[in-house]
Amino acid sequence: MHGAIQLIELGAIILALGLLGAVAVRFSISAIPLYLLAGLAFGIGGILPLTTSEEFVSLGAEVGVILLLFTLGLEYTADELVGTLRTSAPVGLLDLVLNAAPGVITALVLGWGPVAAVALGGITYVTSSGITAKVVGDLGWLGNRETPAVLSVLVFEDLAMAAYLPILTTLLAGAGLAAGAMSLAVAGGTITVILVIALRHGTLVGRFASSPNEEVLLLKVLGLTLLVAGVAQQLQVSAAVGAFLVGIALSGPLAHNARRVLEPLRDLFAAVFFVFFGLQTDPRQLPPVLGIAALLAVIGVATKVATGWWAARRAGVGPSGRLRAGAALISRGEFNIVIAGLAVSGGVGGKLGPLAAAYVLILAVAGPLLARGAEPLARLLRRRTIATPQPVARPLTRTAAQDPVEAADEIS
Repeated sequence: MHGAIQLIELGAIILALGLLGAVAVRFSISAIPLYLLAGLAFGIGGILPLTTSEEFVSLGAEVGVILLLFTLGLEYTADELVGTLRTSAPVGLLDLVLNAAPGVITALVLGWGPVAAVALGGITYVTSSGITAKVVGDLGWLGNRETPAVLSVLVFEDLAMAAYLPILTTLLAGAGLAAGAMSLAVAGGTITVILVIALRHGTLVGRFASSPNEEVLLLKVLGLTLLVAGVAQQLQVSAAVGAFLVGIALSGPLAHNARRVLEPLRDLFAAVFFVFFGLQTDPRQLPPVLGIAALLAVIGVATKVATGWWAARRAGVGPSGRLRAGAALISRGEFNIVIAGLAVSGGVGGKLGPLAAAYVLILAVAGPLLARGAEPLARLLRRRTIATPQPVARPLTRTAAQDPVEAADEIS
């Protein structure tokens, strides 16, 4: 009987996702806010809480984030990643200062103490790689000139999380300096090993994973991605970073074939991830902290747009691309909730948990909507750029020269 109820719940969840996706397609909007609100309605304290399928949904949510970052990694080569990281340090540091400071200051002003300040700073800092990857794919921005700049910010943040999470865990546990240094060394060593394999032995990884049979290819690539992600997470590194680097290691026709066979699974589990986030939020705890969360969210939108704008500007992208880059970075999600969960379980209670949930929920819903709204504004910026005489312009590519609207983005 328990199995039957579980199947009914899973079937209802997937069917509901399909119906919500159809509504999103009908009105040409992102389905992510609808998935989040559905999870909120059927989660803890919701209209009709789920009873038996939560464990599967939890695991499916982790797989969704992993596949989102893996497919994003397929878009770039290892050389592009290293080159981008070398030039993105100033942007990454600006991103850290602009977006962590509001959380740190808020916690200290509210009298929650330095450990809570470190936790809330992390919550306001990091962008949701999962939601951003989904938004960029949904809006067709993967091939845009600003996308590598967005990617560099995401990768920098994920690598920063690899250093931040061991430090936060050490602070919450009250462990000594030696234990914290050891955790940090293990995380750094793991990232280095995975990155070196991706850079120097990517062809061997590709040769191992490739197969002319689609079923075999699906099983080998999916298994390798989940294995590396799991090992990375076990060693105090983000599973998303591990999955992203696996995607980086695959290139050429193999990357194209892997993307094609994994896209249906990615879409399914990504939708499950967004639902799961909503399921974990008790709507009854949100009203008392909505004011502070909304203020932090407004600040977070402004600071992320500033980060993306500057990152794209450094890459030589025009104003419309800079706006898209900033809008793509607005969403918060998986890492933010992980940080809040660690803080609450570590004894940093009070209103930190509900505040983090409200903050993330606002930006997880607003982020995709603002990103979609940025496109019409970006077109307007392009037209104004065309209408304004340019004193000096770089030579345009053949494609840009053929399309004067798109040509504006080729001008720094």
